[in-house]
Amino acid sequence: MVTSSALPDPNNIAMLAVSILAVIIAWDAYWLTKQRSDVPTLGKQENGNFAWQSEGAHEVIRQWGNLASMAAMMALPWGLVQISNTSATYVIIWDILLALHLISLLVPKRYAITKTHLFADGQRYPWSMLIIAKRQPKRRIMLLRKGWGIFGPLPLGGEQNDLSIARQYIENVLSKDVSEGLHFDSNIAESE
Repeated sequence: MVTSSALPDPNNIAMLAVSILAVIIAWDAYWLTKQRSDVPTLGKQENGNFAWQSEGAHEVIRQWGNLASMAAMMALPWGLVQISNTSATYVIIWDILLALHLISLLVPKRYAITKTHLFADGQRYPWSMLIIAKRQPKRRIMLLRKGWGIFGPLPLGGEQNDLSIARQYIENVLSKDVSEGLHFDSNIAESE
């Protein structure tokens, strides 16, 4: 039989959880700020690349599942605070950190397509690691990371006109059937 003295202090567990969440949010914030330097110019580029930016409303559509998850993650710990004898301070810090993460999900994102990479969410994805999903949603482009199965969706947001152009570029890159008019150069923030 396990006694309560054998269990770890709930405040230590809470501090560990809050610390891990803080590291994750700092990591995401880094990538969010990096996107401006990776994709400095929007529109069709002279070198054949294409870049665009979403708006907050596009990010709500793109991130709806994550937003619902964050809301649940903010509410659930309150039901366990009293039962576990955890200090409410940790739950308040947890909620503040998740609120910051929620806001970061809604910040407009910049995307870019080059011959070799897709720039999305401040990161660079080689085309060899991406496939276009067979079923496409109406208001975003859905790519999948190879080898991740259902855990690797990479939705791209933006205005419908930008998404239509981006979809053509993506299909051309992935089919390796790049026409004369859609030549690419990998000069958008790529240093290989």
